Parts: sequence; structure tokens; C-alpha cells
Amino acid sequence: MGSCCNFVLRGAELKYSTLLATTTAIALSLATPLLRAVQIPAKTVVLTFDDAVRSQITVVAPLLEQLGFKATFFITHNWMDDQAHFLSWEDVAELNRRGFEIGNHTWTHSGFDTPEKGAMLGQELQMVDDELARVGVPKPISFAWPGDNFGPEALKQLQLHGIKLARRGMQPEVPYGEVQVGPLLDVTKNYPLLIPTTGDAYPDWTLDHFKKVVAGARDGRVVVLQFHGVPDVVHPWVNTPPEMFRQYMFYLKQHGYRAIAMRDLLPYFNWSHLPDDPLMTARVASARRK
Repeated sequence: MGSCCNFVLRGAELKYSTLLATTTAIALSLATPLLRAVQIPAKTVVLTFDDAVRSQITVVAPLLEQLGFKATFFITHNWMDDQAHFLSWEDVAELNRRGFEIGNHTWTHSGFDTPEKGAMLGQELQMVDDELARVGVPKPISFAWPGDNFGPEALKQLQLHGIKLARRGMQPEVPYGEVQVGPLLDVTKNYPLLIPTTGDAYPDWTLDHFKKVVAGARDGRVVVLQFHGVPDVVHPWVNTPPEMFRQYMFYLKQHGYRAIAMRDLLPYFNWSHLPDDPLMTARVASARRK
């Protein structure tokens, strides 16, 4: 009788162990996708616009709305007193209401590559946040490095401030001012606060060059485009002629590209295991003019 009871008990234990193992396996299989980054569709392009240039609301935004494109506008106060050529805070609020992402581009648009300047970045981020809050714009989670300059002290300030995504320039891979194809975003290698620019739009860009830049948006890589004004009268070295800009955007639309904002990159990073990017300890100061 005792041996029979022991056999029954061992059988029950075996069934329980099997059930527990099966349940655990199912739970892990359901949880695993939550730990992985979402797969990046081919032809994914991030559109970004810097410096709060007035033509971004008069020329850029209407065209993007027409094409169904998303974008991020990085706002700095530095030139906003020039109301003829730059946005007001109310204009920025209007862009937000129209569904575009508003990012932080600091108050003074200084270079934050030195330890001294890097330590001041948090204060500048807060000044922009306060003005955005005043006109009803949420605190940004995206940032663009002014002048494409960055350093480890400033990187730390971004982390403390709650910035999730930050765009750098094509540097150090491509010298500033050269019409070349810059690095592609690889979410398995690039730290989310050091997202590289693949194409920094200069006035001497051609449609053929633009095609070369966006052609890299495949095999899990993302093309990040950096524009300024369309046109940009005050900063002619980063001017994009409106007719050329229309050609670029219609090319994207006609060839099936997905134009997204910076914030739309969030699902593509594995936040439980971010890349060990060597540039996290680098100090990069480009030759970019203000």
C-alpha cells in the first residue's frame, strides 16, 4: 500500500513539474518579444529640421502634411528674436498641434564638447523646456547636438534630464562641409544619444546625391536626414532651396520610403541592453559655423 501511494505521489509530482516547465516556457516565449527591439522596416528615413527657421512652418510643414510624412523640429532660442526669419514660441506650439515632434536644441546653440560647457547643458535644456511648457508643448525626449559637437560631460547631462534620443552630425566619420554619404543608424551599434546623421543637407546637394544618401535605408539600417531652413537666408551654408526640397520629398514618397520623427525610433532600440558605442567617451568638435 505504501509503495502504491509513493508511486502515485511521484506521478503527481512528475505531472506538476511538466506543467510548471510548460507554463514557464510559454510565459518566457510571450515575454521575449517585449525584451527585443522591433524589426526596422526597409526604407525608413528620419526627417529632422534644426534652428527654428521660419520657413519650416511656411514651406516645410505644409509639404510634409501633404505627403503624410512625420518629422522632428529641433528648437533653439538663439535666433528667435529675429521674427522675420525664425519661429516664435507660438509657431512652435502650432507645429506641435499639427502632430510634429518638437525637440530640444538648447537655448544658445553653443558647442557642448568641453567639460565646462557640458556641465551647463542641463540648464540650457531646462530653459527651452520652460518656454515650451508655457505654450503647451510637452517636454521633449529628443535632442540635437548644436553644431554637431558633443562630449561625455554633456552626454551625462542628457541622461540626467531624461532625454531618450539625440542626433549628432556626420562627424567624426565625415568632415563637416563635405558632400558625402554619412553613417547609417545601426541600433545595435549606435548609442541612442549619439544617433548619426546620414545626410546633412547643403545648398550644393543634387537629387542624385540625395538618392545615394537614402539608398542605405535597408537591412535594418536607418537613414537620418538633417535639414535647416527651406530656404535658410540667415545661414546660407545650410540653405536648402525649396524646389530641391520638394524634389527630395517627392522622391521619398514615389519610392515608398517611410518618413518618421526621431521619437518613432524608440521601439527599435533594445533598452534592456544598449550598445557600447565607443563615441560615448569621445569629444567631437566640428568646424561647423553657428
